[in-house]
Parts: sequence; structure tokens; C-alpha cells
Amino acid sequence: MRNVAVLGATGSVGKSVLDVVSDSPDRLRASVLVAHSQVEALVALCVRHRPDLAIVADTQLEIDLARRLAAAGVRCDIASGHEAICRAAASSLCDVVVCAMTALASVDAALIAARAGKRLLLANNEPAVIAGSLLRSAAVESGSELVPLSPATQAVAQYVDNAHADLSYAGMRLILPSSGGPFAGHKRADLMTVTPDDIGAIPGRLSGRQRAVDSATLMDAGLEAIAIHHLFRAAPEQIQVRLTTQSIAPALLEQADGAVQALGRRLDMRSAIESGLHRPEWPSLHPTVETQGFALTAPDPGTFRCLTLALEALREGGDASTLLNAANEVAVTAFLAGSLPFLSIADLIEQVLTELPPQPVVDIQTLSERDRAARAAARRVLRTAC
Repeated sequence: MRNVAVLGATGSVGKSVLDVVSDSPDRLRASVLVAHSQVEALVALCVRHRPDLAIVADTQLEIDLARRLAAAGVRCDIASGHEAICRAAASSLCDVVVCAMTALASVDAALIAARAGKRLLLANNEPAVIAGSLLRSAAVESGSELVPLSPATQAVAQYVDNAHADLSYAGMRLILPSSGGPFAGHKRADLMTVTPDDIGAIPGRLSGRQRAVDSATLMDAGLEAIAIHHLFRAAPEQIQVRLTTQSIAPALLEQADGAVQALGRRLDMRSAIESGLHRPEWPSLHPTVETQGFALTAPDPGTFRCLTLALEALREGGDASTLLNAANEVAVTAFLAGSLPFLSIADLIEQVLTELPPQPVVDIQTLSERDRAARAAARRVLRTAC
């Protein structure tokens, strides 16, 4: 029996995790459930899964959570706040931690879980982008398993595990195929008047709308490249993003002799979660096969400047990717609010990175300070522009 802590239980990924847990009652149990502020939804999940501990991140909602759980007849420990989440992630209550929350607080919890030797499922690349070197070091020291769930990163992870491969080996090249999002084939001049509606950023959860924008700017591909670099020691010059109109594997590996391998196949989130929770009992869902004939092109750096900036931050090293991520979130939020043109997203990010040169990564506290500094700088640029 594996006890699972779900950080972000009320979100779409959290709900998918809990569905998988429910399907394997003899192997998996939801022992810790965490939500940011959706108390009513958290209570409903507690009624269904009967965890040992329920946590709401917003400390002002703890009393409401306790009252609702008591009314529902659920007996479990109750807590609130960032420190409670971190304590739970490292505690004996769980063997597996699913990090499906956003914001820097979730990165802190992920790092603490890694230090405690937990199997850590990363629902998004944010922890690896912000604190990837710290996560990798913690996992090496504690024996923690880092299991990314995003398609390309998971495919690379399973290749490394199955082949006992070292991506730092000279001569290898990792290719991340991308469809190019809604603006594949467009030039910069075509994007002058893009609105959130043009990219499918429909009203709803802010995190989902941000992902839609990141897909349109190809920042998502850049962040994936950064995560792979941090987690698997692939050198920046070994990672390339290429556009394709074909539906192909989430990642390609070119060997020194020119042979190209497709690393697995694209999985839906549920399949990725099942693989992560049940490994090593379940066989790999990412077989590596020889392939050829893919039509790949380099993205236009002028059209996809956010991708260009992400790859530059990757080469810069240090905490550049932390600054990039923070500035991007502020810029995308401003675009969604109608206060920043689409093409100016990259301009704002570039200004922040110019103002704040990268520094060596020391610890999570320093990274938190740098994240705040980048967000403050981005907001200052916005105020000046307005």
C-alpha cells in the first residue's frame, strides 16, 4: 500500500490522481489532501477518500474547513498554511507526493519532499524550472524518485531509467518537437493584434489560461527544455526545440552516429499519472524506437522571442530560469487582463532579465527572494509603460 499526498487535490490534475487512487484501493490510498482555497471541494474529496490529514493553504479558511468536515462526519487532522503543507510532504503520512499546485510555495514543498526521500510526481515543470538543480541534488542525496508528468520530460525520464543513460554524454542531441501552437507558420507582423480569444485563453482557471498563452509563445517548450536540463544534466547545447506538423513522439534523441530514436508516445494525463504512481510494477509506457523521416524546422526567433529568451536563460545558468519564469507569469497575467500587447510579453521579460543578471543558485530562500525581485521589476516596467 502506498500512501499518497496530493498537493492541489481540487484541481484537474489532483482529481485525475484521485481517480487513479480510487481504481487501485488495494495499492493506493489518499492520505493527505491539500487545496489552496476551495474548501467545499476539499470537503467533498475528504468525504470520498477519508484522508488522515486535510490542509487548506489559506490560513483564514481553516476554521471553515473544520466546521464543514465535522458537519460531513469526516474525522481527520486539519491544518492550514505553507508550513503545514511542507511538514506533511516530509511526514510519515505519505510515501508519494503529487505536486499539482502552482506558485513558489509548491516548489518549497516539492524540495522538502525530495529531501525526505519521497517519490515526487511533478504535474508541471515549475519546480524544475525554478529550483531544478536543488531538486536533483536533494534526490541524489536522499534516493527520492523524481517523476515528471509533462510529456517530453516524462519520456526523457523513462528513457534515462530504462537505458541507464547519461544525457551529458558528448555527441547526443535531444530534440523537443512542437506543433508551434496556434501561430505556427506566422511571422511577427501577423501577431500585432493578437488577443486572448485568438489563442483560446477562455475565461476559467488562471493557470489554464496561462498555459494557453505559453503554448502560443512557445514559452512552454522553452520551460520544458530548462526542466530537462536541470533534472537530467543535459547540456544546453544538446537540447533543441523544433517545429513539426506531424504527430510524433514527445521527444527525439539523436545519437552521435546520426541515428534518431523516438522516446515513447504522447500520453494523456491519466496514463502518465498511472505510470508514475504504479512504477516499477507497470511496464514503461515510453518504448524507445528507431525512426526516420520527420520533417523538423527551427522556430523563427523573431516570431517566438519568448522561446529565444528561455533558451538564452538556459545557457546563462544560475537562477536565470527563476527570473524568466517570474517575469513571464507577470507578463502573461497582464496580457490576459488586456494591459499588455501580445508581442510585448517578450519585451517585458527581456527588460527584467537585463535588469537582474543571473546569480548562482544557493538555496530556496535566495531563489524566493529573486523570484519576488523579478516580479517587482516586471510590475515596475508595466507601470512605467502605462
